[in-house]
Amino acid sequence: MARVLRTHAAGAATCALLLSSAGAMAAEAHREAFGKLTDGTAIESVTLKNATGIAARLMTLGASIQSLSVPDNRGNSADIVLGYATAQEFLDKPQFFGATVGRFANRIAKGRFNLDGRAYILATNDHGNSLHGGLRGFDKVVWNIDSIESGATASATFSYSSPAGEEGYPGDLHVLAIYTLNDHNELGVRYQATTDAPTIVNISNHSYFNLAGESSGRSVMDQLLQINAAKFTPVDQLLIPTGELSPVAGTPFDFREPTAIGARIRDGHDLQIRYGRGYDHNFVLSGSQLRTAVRFTDPQSGRVMEILTKAPGVQFYSGNFFDGTIVGKGGKVYRQGDAIVLEPQLFPDAPNHPDFPSARLDPGSTYDNTIVYRFSVLKR
Repeated sequence: MARVLRTHAAGAATCALLLSSAGAMAAEAHREAFGKLTDGTAIESVTLKNATGIAARLMTLGASIQSLSVPDNRGNSADIVLGYATAQEFLDKPQFFGATVGRFANRIAKGRFNLDGRAYILATNDHGNSLHGGLRGFDKVVWNIDSIESGATASATFSYSSPAGEEGYPGDLHVLAIYTLNDHNELGVRYQATTDAPTIVNISNHSYFNLAGESSGRSVMDQLLQINAAKFTPVDQLLIPTGELSPVAGTPFDFREPTAIGARIRDGHDLQIRYGRGYDHNFVLSGSQLRTAVRFTDPQSGRVMEILTKAPGVQFYSGNFFDGTIVGKGGKVYRQGDAIVLEPQLFPDAPNHPDFPSARLDPGSTYDNTIVYRFSVLKR
């Protein structure tokens, strides 16, 4: 199998996308067992793999990305997402690793919102607030595998039906998580949902990324992050948005140019950094078309990940609460700063802020959040 390089410019940096050629290229989808939970529930996985060596293992528990192997600029692959080796660990020591989070990703203040004049009270699990859907969000349920497909684009479609009243949310909600992988090194996930009654929806993926590899022993503090956002949403001490849209200019939140993640993360003069114990904030994106929101680079391995989305915001979380008590699938202890989360989504606490993009979903409409992770490597 011959290997060719395709180069492209990105600012001053020149990148190379590793491709393979041997006639027609195709991506494969493979389904297999992934063990059982302690209650006997069988968990399955689907692995999507393309001709360039990218492989994503997806798990029915939480419709999660359990592993994601990506080559570096020397052709050496590493798993770049944090997580556990067995399914039960995801429930015993939950950290939302790689998970589909919902019904409402991020926080809802005091677990309360009003819709059409009715007050709804949600399950709370984060200092009196509701986080990522509550006590038993989408990350903790077993999804169905509806279909898998190999071809120019490999795919796996997962589904889950959330009954009305689950975690306090109104409406029966039917959700799809459609993962795709092509030979342009694009891993996509498209979340779609329909309802039989007015409700709120905000679904995203909560993968923790370290482009050096989850078992490399390297933190992400020297890796470079660029977020194409001129504003962010400040929060209070419980990480609930105040309702403001503040300029990033002149603050530690200005990632409009590639910046080392650790460069300003300890800036104790910034109240928002103190509230978040680092970064745990929503960045406001312009436009509504599918566009590049994030560029994440590891200069040492050469791996580059871009995130494309139509969402109005992206939550940047710098892994602030890892304290050395979690041992990952590679046998390494996870500590603060070992990975970052980048979640394209609606704004946190949107149902309680009329000026934020709406999270409302009505019968006859379809919720849609498309995320594309595009991988390339820096030219050696």
